[in-house]
Amino acid sequence: MSGMRGGGGHRGRLDEEAQRAANAAAPKIPNLLTRTAALFAPHRRALILTAALVIVAAGLSVLPPLLTQQAFDRGLFPPAGTPNLPVLLQIVGLMLLIFLITTALGVWQTWLTSTVGNKVMGALRVRMFEHLQRMELAFFTRTKTGVIQSRLQNDVGGVAGVLTNTVSSVLGNTVTVIAAFIAMLLLSWQLTVVALILMPFLVIAQRRVGQVRARIATQTQESLSELTAITQETLSVSGILLAKSFTQQRAEIARYRDENDNQVRLQVRQMMSGQWFFGLVSLFMAIIPAIIYVVAAWLILGDVPVSAGTIVAFTTVQARLMFPLIGLMRVALDLQTSAALFARIFEYLDLAPAITDHPDARPTSADPSRIGRVEFANVSFFYPDRDGLAAPTLKDVSFRIEPGEFAAFVGPSGAGKTTISYLIPRFFEATSGRVLFAGDDVRELLQESLHSQIGIVSQETYLFHATIAENLRYAKPEATDAELEAAARAANIHATVRSFPDGYETVVGERGYRLSGGEKQRIAIARVLLKDPPVLILDEATSALDSISERVVQRALDEASRGRTTIAIAHRLSTVAGADTIYVVEAGRIVERGTHDELVSASGTYSRLYAQQQTR
Repeated sequence: MSGMRGGGGHRGRLDEEAQRAANAAAPKIPNLLTRTAALFAPHRRALILTAALVIVAAGLSVLPPLLTQQAFDRGLFPPAGTPNLPVLLQIVGLMLLIFLITTALGVWQTWLTSTVGNKVMGALRVRMFEHLQRMELAFFTRTKTGVIQSRLQNDVGGVAGVLTNTVSSVLGNTVTVIAAFIAMLLLSWQLTVVALILMPFLVIAQRRVGQVRARIATQTQESLSELTAITQETLSVSGILLAKSFTQQRAEIARYRDENDNQVRLQVRQMMSGQWFFGLVSLFMAIIPAIIYVVAAWLILGDVPVSAGTIVAFTTVQARLMFPLIGLMRVALDLQTSAALFARIFEYLDLAPAITDHPDARPTSADPSRIGRVEFANVSFFYPDRDGLAAPTLKDVSFRIEPGEFAAFVGPSGAGKTTISYLIPRFFEATSGRVLFAGDDVRELLQESLHSQIGIVSQETYLFHATIAENLRYAKPEATDAELEAAARAANIHATVRSFPDGYETVVGERGYRLSGGEKQRIAIARVLLKDPPVLILDEATSALDSISERVVQRALDEASRGRTTIAIAHRLSTVAGADTIYVVEAGRIVERGTHDELVSASGTYSRLYAQQQTR
């Protein structure tokens, strides 16, 4: 939506700046090769066995050329002048046996390397997902979801081939190269010098190619991240509705096409980079045998004994040397290319969560007289802005909500009400002051224990693309059908669910779009009731509903708040008129507090807001 993405382009720049800030905050990667090798540590036994198989197979692969020499010199053209069939059959039989053994070892080795490589890749993906789950909420507010998805899918998937093939390729090709080099020296040191004279130039060229491919790989992954982000943004239900309602489908298609064209261009560049190098290597391989023939003739003319079997065996060994050398060069190129992907992966793994459990953190108190008590003591909070400065959101906020009390926070948009609700479960960390839960500073509590005591119903209800029953059981996986129905009845949604053809097995669709706003909200309330927390936070839970749906949902909320501490963030004052205490928040401060009647009669901010809503 290019017109809209003028805001969109600005937003994209903010995302990029936030991402760069996060990357800058991450520690430098100390030793990429060491860290990558450490991923294989849990698979030592399989790797040792793989190494043994590779070494044996590589060693055996050099024997056939030597046997070829014997087949020529002792079987086909022996000194006696006539072929020696028994000797030739023995040599051919030995060659076939070696081929069978190396084939079997190759299959076994491929299974081992594939298993280890894919397990390492899977563990790396889970490790990154687990790490991201521990990141603070602010990380996700400043980073595009599509970018995160790309790190998990494209970056980890991009190193799959390296993880699967590198170990066996490096070991096998190295052993083969060494064995072939020794065999060539044994056959003729003069011809060996000719065969290897250009190798240093190829190594230098390979390094240059690798540097180019690494740069292109980084650009390719960044482009893939952007493609994933565009897809995630525009092909979600919300994105499609937005594009259609503003007739921006063509603009979105153009945006996707432009990035896709960039991706195609980068993929072609990545594919073509190094092709001239491998073409040069192929040319080198093609002309070496011819040069060897000429040099061999020159040696023979110079009275250096070189047999026909030696020449045939040498060219065969030389070919077996060149292919592993090319393999090692390809691995080196792949490693240089994958270094960019590993750097991006470790970059995320090195991000330190801003909010972590203290080493001495403890569970929340089980004292019945304290459970449900929430207190702010001179709390201030600052959201960092995109210039790295700080914009104050809350300033010296203090209040105390007793167990079972219904407290409401009201005020103009942007006053800091939702921030208060985020600080209670420690989704954000207070800049100064103390947030207390059941009498304990939330920084001294285990986050998992704290979160288990709090239920949240927000304005933007999130439902999975699953059945109603599965969405409800997200709060309590072991819940019985009877418990589901009890929670649904309390949320005033059971009768509605039963009216659906599939009942609780009804699939709600992406983000619950097959349901009405009121139905989604009541399912969310039922989910919280199934969790049964002592503290319930209602963040603008009815602000997006029509008046009829609001009344139905409000009855469900009244039922949900019974017997537990309830903190309501409200825009419509009529929904919190019955609160025990109403806190009026303005410009990050609590400017008034009291009951509805007390605040209306006080002729302050609350009274003004109430009068405005009454006249609408």
